Amino acid sequence: MKLVNTDKMKAYPGGYFTGTVDDFVEQGVLRIIRMRRRQLGQMTMALDVETAKRRIPDGPYQISRKIDGEFTVLIYRDGEAYIMNPGGTVRAGAPFMAEAAAALQDAGVKSALIGGELYVRKKDGTRPRVHDVVRVARNPADADEVGQLRMGFFNIYDLDGVDLSMDYDTALAKMRGLFGKTNRVHPVETVSGDGSAAVLKQFNKWVLEEGEEGVVARSPTAGVYKIKPRHSLDLAVIGFTESLDDRAGMLHDLLLAVVRPSGNFQLISRVGGGFSDEQRGSILKQLQQRVVESDFREVNSDRVAYQMVSPGLVIEIECLDLISRTSRGNTIDKMVLEWNEEGSRWEGVRRLPLCSVLSPQFIRFRDDKKASPDDIRLSQISDIVDIPDINRVAEEEVLPNAKILKRLVATKTLKGGLMVRKILAIQTNKQDASKDHPAFVLHV
Repeated sequence: MKLVNTDKMKAYPGGYFTGTVDDFVEQGVLRIIRMRRRQLGQMTMALDVETAKRRIPDGPYQISRKIDGEFTVLIYRDGEAYIMNPGGTVRAGAPFMAEAAAALQDAGVKSALIGGELYVRKKDGTRPRVHDVVRVARNPADADEVGQLRMGFFNIYDLDGVDLSMDYDTALAKMRGLFGKTNRVHPVETVSGDGSAAVLKQFNKWVLEEGEEGVVARSPTAGVYKIKPRHSLDLAVIGFTESLDDRAGMLHDLLLAVVRPSGNFQLISRVGGGFSDEQRGSILKQLQQRVVESDFREVNSDRVAYQMVSPGLVIEIECLDLISRTSRGNTIDKMVLEWNEEGSRWEGVRRLPLCSVLSPQFIRFRDDKKASPDDIRLSQISDIVDIPDINRVAEEEVLPNAKILKRLVATKTLKGGLMVRKILAIQTNKQDASKDHPAFVLHV
């Protein structure tokens, strides 16, 4: 029995197909793939070089070259191989899948789930980028591009009913035995080493000398570590919060945005680290002079609302990584704001896909830059990570009107005082148009 129904999938040159989990017979496998992606994210600690020197414990590690691709799982059943990502996208018919299926069949394997990175092997030999695989895997121009798709395996989640995901040494040995002679599919390049010194040695070789994205170190006892160089971003300051209690009068954190080509601002991150106490005092006084009105509200991790400021200030931050999708494959949507110059106020437009910023740190103010699409360009984000619908225009959403289902008011007298309870039940009619809205709201 075929695992996919290619009749309903989108066909491309060379017999390549893309579809959704609805086109896959074993729909329960998506839950497993999402669980594995979530598990990997929870187990993996992202570090920069300096932190890696302090945080990586002694002990043996399998150290792998990190591929800049898309997390994907190869699904194999009785001579057939397909791939699926945590977003539920199913792909079939690429040459690398046929090569993987042949290798597994020759080894007598009946079923397998193997995790890896889907990437593009460029003809010019330059390192693969996630942007390349996203474009080719979603919409290849011809059969030649489909033939450039590759998959680097890093773990075995199921091999004829056996889970090897926590036994890295055995999993690696199995992958080398199964795919040691194949071309389009292969285990990720991996060496053994002990402690942070061995990990950073490979980082220097693969990242600093050869320009790769990073390294991943796996240990069955110490965990999984991802070591990458830090990224530098120039971002616009659009809000701030003040510290509380004994640190009142000092800056707590800044709300930051990137500027889209349209000139609108899109929230991207907040930063509260990297400031001296002297800076926290002086920056707070500076920002208090720029406070403006806003019809949009954002709160920080302490549930304190940001005071919004007029655009103009630009800072440089460093961060460890940018993440554009959740562990379930969903986009990370951030609010787009429009600066109303005439009214001196911020106005919310809509949410669009962007990213989360890991471990941001303030570096300096950029007095040489303006809060403009050229200086705070969106492409500095998309150069690092794939952003779905990056060129989408942030038009204001027109949503269906809500309906009031029930409005109740009750009173009672307690200790001589009149107490009032109001209840409002609303059917939003917006749940299908926007994931920001539930179907019903009960306001008490």
